[in-house]
Amino acid sequence: MDRLPRSLCRDCLTLFGAGTRCPACHSPRVVSHPELYDLSIAHMDCDAFYASVEKRDNPDLRDKPLIVGGGTRGVVTTACYIARIKGVRSAMPMFQARKLCPEAVVVRPRMEVYVEVSRAIRAMMQEMTPEIEPLSLDEAFLDLTGTTELHGEPPVAQMARLVKRMEAELGISGSVGLSHNKFLAKIASDLDKPRGMSVIGRTETQAFLHDKPVGIIWGVGAAMRQTLERDGIRKVSDLLRYDRKEMSARYGSMGERLYFLARGEDRRRVSSHAPVKSISNEITFSVDTADIAVLDARLWRLSEKVADRAKARDLAGRVVTLKLKTAKFRALTRRVTLEQPTQLADTIYHTARPLLERELPQGPFRLLGVGISDLVDAAQADFAHDLLDPDAPKRAAVERATDRIRAKFGAQVIKKGRGLPGK
Repeated sequence: MDRLPRSLCRDCLTLFGAGTRCPACHSPRVVSHPELYDLSIAHMDCDAFYASVEKRDNPDLRDKPLIVGGGTRGVVTTACYIARIKGVRSAMPMFQARKLCPEAVVVRPRMEVYVEVSRAIRAMMQEMTPEIEPLSLDEAFLDLTGTTELHGEPPVAQMARLVKRMEAELGISGSVGLSHNKFLAKIASDLDKPRGMSVIGRTETQAFLHDKPVGIIWGVGAAMRQTLERDGIRKVSDLLRYDRKEMSARYGSMGERLYFLARGEDRRRVSSHAPVKSISNEITFSVDTADIAVLDARLWRLSEKVADRAKARDLAGRVVTLKLKTAKFRALTRRVTLEQPTQLADTIYHTARPLLERELPQGPFRLLGVGISDLVDAAQADFAHDLLDPDAPKRAAVERATDRIRAKFGAQVIKKGRGLPGK
């Protein structure tokens, strides 16, 4: 094994030994690591996915700051990297984004197109391994263990080939993280965006994590970070002072999770077969709030994320659940059963919004979440029922019909105009 090359050219996919440039094509886009052949858990995350699709379909936008969002709730869904330099972020109110980047072009989301591109990427992944765990339309874990002999190249080369193919065939770039578990693979994919490829090996895990802020740990949001900092825990190394029992006593189940992740241990498997009982998303606020404008914008963004994940898994839910936690840590859960299962953000949001309004007197709140459950195959959903939004059935019908026609005749047969329902 020691004599095998440990470098990969990401442009021509040549495998070679040490060096900062490819000996075949002289490209500097080289990834090198002593464990390059030995790591098989990957995380692939598309770069500013929705914005990238919009720029692909409209080349006039290529060099302009672009924001995808607006619409019903007036929040940013995503922004290209040019707009991000100005401070624009997902879930930001549109008025704030426009102040930060007044020259930005704003377009409405075209979910049916994003779903189509996501399915094409998924098909490419399935040619590599059946062990794929989608997190949303634009990101997934892959377990490439045992695929080297099958494909004649190590996992790192397979992932480099995947993102090259995505760019060539779909016009979409992605960033890859490769490691020995899911936690570290996801961290690695964020290290060199966009068009990045980063590796975190077994032998360097502890050294890599040691001085990182606790916020690097998946699931540690602003509120949890503040709690940890109040306890004198600012870096991952600070977590190592406590044993497993102490962490559990201090922070409950989250403490147990932090204990293992701070040591780079993650036993979760990449699973494409585990039954999904629900799909949800939540946010813990850094400051408790009863501001309906803040809650409303966040509810819409959470609904979008749930819909995104449902579409990535081809699932729909019959039950919409709103979750709240008050400033006094009282948990509130409210559910509504729909006449038709859904995977649309519109329906999820408009079902949860009245539940939120009814609970406002219980505020302020430290946590807000929304989800769907009683899941079925998306083919069983017709998305035709939404009493709170009379235009929703029209938008849903257009989306479903467009998906069917594109699937049958190809991506370019329909171009969705700005004057269609919901635009």
